Amino acid sequence: MKLRLRTSSCFLVIMILLIVSGPLIADELTASLVSMVLQSFDPDDPDARTWELFPSKFGYDQGGNSLWENRYVDGWPEGLFGKNKSGKNYQVLGLHGKFLRKGYNYVEIVPGTGEGESFKPEPITLPGRISILDLWVWGSNHNYYLEAHIRDYRGVDYVLHLGGVNFIGWKNLSVRFPGSILQSWGYLPKFRQLSLTKLVLWTRPEEKVDDFYMYIDQIKVLTDLFESRYDGDELAELDKVQEIWGSATD
Repeated sequence: MKLRLRTSSCFLVIMILLIVSGPLIADELTASLVSMVLQSFDPDDPDARTWELFPSKFGYDQGGNSLWENRYVDGWPEGLFGKNKSGKNYQVLGLHGKFLRKGYNYVEIVPGTGEGESFKPEPITLPGRISILDLWVWGSNHNYYLEAHIRDYRGVDYVLHLGGVNFIGWKNLSVRFPGSILQSWGYLPKFRQLSLTKLVLWTRPEEKVDDFYMYIDQIKVLTDLFESRYDGDELAELDKVQEIWGSATD
């Protein structure tokens, strides 16, 4: 009899916990996954940024001039858009450069505003809770590799490995965001937005560095935009918070 009472009591407690925590569990499991393009590099891209290249020490000549340049080039990955242009003007970001010697050289590919001396780095805000970041890369079969640098709301930087570029032609590179990167919490506003500060291309010590070409297209994310509705939720929207309080969201 005592065992039966204990079993019934345990069952009752479990049922109460499920009833109370049910909405919380459902909220955590609900998702609205959306693929969003951050940069297309096309002329009509409303979110277009200026991109500048900043190489490491041996990416400059004796006069201190950069050996790297970038420009917009007509082209597109057929694996993404097909073989025909269909009347649209597609463009990609092209990189060309070299280093004076082999080693662990790198070049930073940084988004921002302005050009030349007036260039100002400006990270790209990532919407929602990011699952995957991906982009298309045209490789020239050099044994280099590409990283994405992500910054959280506290200013902490994370380096995510997109993969090697030792292939020929267009290929899609992607990286899944680890759970260790905080993107939301139990307070309002819940979203703790991340930002993409730069891409970094690294050489490997044994690979040649005298001449290199690469093209980039369609930087995008797979993100969860779901947020439970509640009375007054408009006051927690980031745009509204910034409108009222400026940039302070912590």
